[in-house]
Amino acid sequence: MAAATIHTAHILIVEDDTSLADWIKEYLEMKHYQVTVQERGDLAVQFIKKQNPDLVILDGMLPGLDGIDVLKAVRPDFTNTILMVTARDQELDEVLGLEMGADDYLTKPIRANVLATKIRKYLARQSLMQQHDNNVAEIEDNQGTIHYGDFKIDKQDRSVELSNTVVDISSSEFDLLWLLAERAGNTVTRDELIQLLRGFDYDGFDRTVDLIVSKLRKKLNDNPSKPYRIKTVWGKGYLLVKSAW
Repeated sequence: MAAATIHTAHILIVEDDTSLADWIKEYLEMKHYQVTVQERGDLAVQFIKKQNPDLVILDGMLPGLDGIDVLKAVRPDFTNTILMVTARDQELDEVLGLEMGADDYLTKPIRANVLATKIRKYLARQSLMQQHDNNVAEIEDNQGTIHYGDFKIDKQDRSVELSNTVVDISSSEFDLLWLLAERAGNTVTRDELIQLLRGFDYDGFDRTVDLIVSKLRKKLNDNPSKPYRIKTVWGKGYLLVKSAW
């Protein structure tokens, strides 16, 4: 499914607080989004798997299944944006949510301008990813699979294997690794990676890409002090080495 524009994007709100859900729904519909509300986590899982909304706003505390369990159930197949909603004292839930595959989180009470900014940012990221995918020419076969030695990355399954062993990586880690793998042997700048992953220009301070690369190096058995698989090109970005697998 191609990423939708701001005028056609379908947003799912998973929230059992009726007044809050109604307020978010009304606000987003004023912004010309298509909006659906689900009050239960188990019903939300079914909806996400069948309807594949463009973005999900997911509360942490829900009847049926809580937000973390919803993430566990849908993340293996659902690649669009999930924004977790947490209370101010639920820092642990924020961390768990991000580790389980949430793209970002919103803190209650939700501020309308913050909500709108995050939605625009992540829908823009999805649109950029779609445009980028359409221009990719360095895929080894028509199934969207890249092989370099013992390294295999499958876009359709969103899976990674190294030496015939499945590597457990998050959604954001997969997206970044795919961008590097399809352009292996060439430097991908931080600005490009930030644009494609987060939907805005690199400001010289954002460390998101560096943190993701650091996690990937550990999971791909790269040398953290002298990396040879994902190399840092100082002052520019990162390069995946084809021959290092």
